[in-house]
Amino acid sequence: MAILRMEDGRSLTDLEAIAAELEPLNIGLSYWTTGDNSELQQLLQSQALNDAEKEQVLVSLDHYFESLKTNLGYTSRDLIVLHPDVPNLDGLLSKFNNVHTHADDEVRYIIDGEGIFGFVRPDGSQVELTVQASEYINVPAGTEHWFYLTERSRVKAVRYFAGTSGWTPEYTTTAIKFRA
Repeated sequence: MAILRMEDGRSLTDLEAIAAELEPLNIGLSYWTTGDNSELQQLLQSQALNDAEKEQVLVSLDHYFESLKTNLGYTSRDLIVLHPDVPNLDGLLSKFNNVHTHADDEVRYIIDGEGIFGFVRPDGSQVELTVQASEYINVPAGTEHWFYLTERSRVKAVRYFAGTSGWTPEYTTTAIKFRA
């Protein structure tokens, strides 16, 4: 269940209320089930996955990818698996925990674990959105945001791409006002 935390201390958990708060940023947020395939569910319980297991997970969820290809022009996808035993996890995450933008949309389908996206809204206020398993998020190109893991330090996310050139973070001078 997504949780949106506001600067004033309020929290929202209703998906429609969250979507309304994020509407000025054109952020897409949806609930996508991983289904009840027992093999997939067993893989999702594993902390680490090898390349063959990652591909098995992706193939199991490709009906979403096919829809994104057809409707939005996405061309590739991969699966990122982060957990405390990943070498240099802090260094990897440090690229994204400062305010930045991307030239392309940042599209994630969280299938296990959780992470936090922070956003700078048009009025300069900031919010943080905890996304959890079965939640799909599309952060439009040019949106000032940041990302970090929760205390669990664990997430599995399918990443969808329209190309390969626009995903490098472009850091801004905006300071993060709060962290949930």
